[in-house]
Amino acid sequence: GAPMTQNTQKIDATLLNSLVGYRLRRAQLAYFENFTATCTEQGVTPGLFGILCVVRDNPGLTQTAVANAIDTDRSAMVSAVDKLEKQGLIERRQSDSDRRSYALFLTDEGVRFTENLHRKVLAHEAHFEQVMNKGEKEWLLGMLERIIELDHPEG
Repeated sequence: GAPMTQNTQKIDATLLNSLVGYRLRRAQLAYFENFTATCTEQGVTPGLFGILCVVRDNPGLTQTAVANAIDTDRSAMVSAVDKLEKQGLIERRQSDSDRRSYALFLTDEGVRFTENLHRKVLAHEAHFEQVMNKGEKEWLLGMLERIIELDHPEG
């Protein structure tokens, strides 16, 4: 068999580690693992949590508008809202502006659920913020936003 030293040998990943995309992906996986676990404990997927957050902050948006906001397709959106409605977290009401579409609102339970889950997610994020100096979180969020904007300009 192969000599034991291979397992303990320090791997040189200079080239990989010089790539921002690679580091971003590793960091994203670390964050997301925590985030997913927190959501799953509460019985929702990260995607469903995203919908709840958008609807909480923008009550009355149509399903299509929410789908666009979180970058998901309409059919996935319909089944996601079905799930959240069955869980008693969200309700569809006929839109005043467009009779053919539904406006989305959180139920009272939905508001409680979303705010509780948001607190738990923030507690997990605090774990990663330990390594950040004052102002670095805001700087990082701003930087990431500019990177996203470059590929998805608004408008």
